[in-house]
Amino acid sequence: MATEPDSCPPHEYPLVARSIAVIKAGQAGSGAFVACPAYQTYNYAWFRDGTFTARALDLWEEPASADRFYRWACGLIATRVDAVDRCVRASAAGHQPAESDLLHTRYLLDGQPGSDDWPNFQLDGFGTLLWGIEQHLRHLGQTLGTSSPSWELSVRLLVRYLAALWPQPNFDCWEEFPDRIAVSTLAAVYAGLRSAEVMLGRDDPDGARAATAAEQLRALVFTSGVAQDHLIKQLGGDDAVDASLLWACTPFGRRGLLLATDPVMIATVRRIEADLVGSDGGVHRYRADTFYGGGQWVLLTALLGEYHAALGDAERARRCLKVVEAQADAGGLLPEQWSTGVLAPGRVHEWIDRWGPVAKPLLWSHAEYLSLQAAVRSVR
Repeated sequence: MATEPDSCPPHEYPLVARSIAVIKAGQAGSGAFVACPAYQTYNYAWFRDGTFTARALDLWEEPASADRFYRWACGLIATRVDAVDRCVRASAAGHQPAESDLLHTRYLLDGQPGSDDWPNFQLDGFGTLLWGIEQHLRHLGQTLGTSSPSWELSVRLLVRYLAALWPQPNFDCWEEFPDRIAVSTLAAVYAGLRSAEVMLGRDDPDGARAATAAEQLRALVFTSGVAQDHLIKQLGGDDAVDASLLWACTPFGRRGLLLATDPVMIATVRRIEADLVGSDGGVHRYRADTFYGGGQWVLLTALLGEYHAALGDAERARRCLKVVEAQADAGGLLPEQWSTGVLAPGRVHEWIDRWGPVAKPLLWSHAEYLSLQAAVRSVR
């Protein structure tokens, strides 16, 4: 059976050591992790990517770097008290919050928001961040009460923000479809709210708020986010799946919407594997994807492997691990995606012309590789 890994022994595989080095080299003095240092469009830090990266560092006994990230993130959230209050009031009045009051989804490495136009109303990163804070404190043997005051303030602000705004359409984790609600976004928000409930306690008003919102969210997923016994990409949509639906279980574990053995989760993964696993064994985002032609993604392939590890299926988890490792170049760098067996071959070069070759190294890819390695080691 599989157990949730708390940490791993010293690394013995070259790509593990290389991945840790790439990630640490991509951490700014502020604590932020750059998404990709060699790809201009990704010369920013996202809470989503950063949290998964910090989690990987905790798993491989690099908590100091993870701690720096969370201090950076909480420091930024803690400055937005008034903006969060205005968002909550606007939502309670049935209004869309002002764009200027929304929490920023990405930042320059010094903590300033980017000046160019970017899809900003995204909620998955804030749910992920809440979950990551809990996991990090647990790893350190600490509680929210023993952490920096900005951490508790940030947790409370994020609970109020997410509890108020999760029912509203917003950009998904691929920064698309702002007029819809992605089920994977709700999965990340759910995990974060559950983590906040644990950190604060249900007797605390914000802890109770988190618990109530999580229960309401989960009920809506099962009312509007399931078709033919599996989760679907968007609430009220057709029966199409998105590989990010793996977040309903992995890596959120006990805070996830579903257990790995839940029939709905099993059916969801079966549909993902039928529709989205490519010719090389990698995982596409969704069938209609045209970004760089809709290639196979390293981080999603690793996430699928982590799900199989959670089921205790070491063979299938290792199969995903081998596919991921095969994408590393001679220097041990992992890309965002690779372009064999793309879903839309005619759309590859328009993205190369627009933004250049596929992002590499992507820190999130290296982080998910580390997380999969840890998960494989945990299978008994």
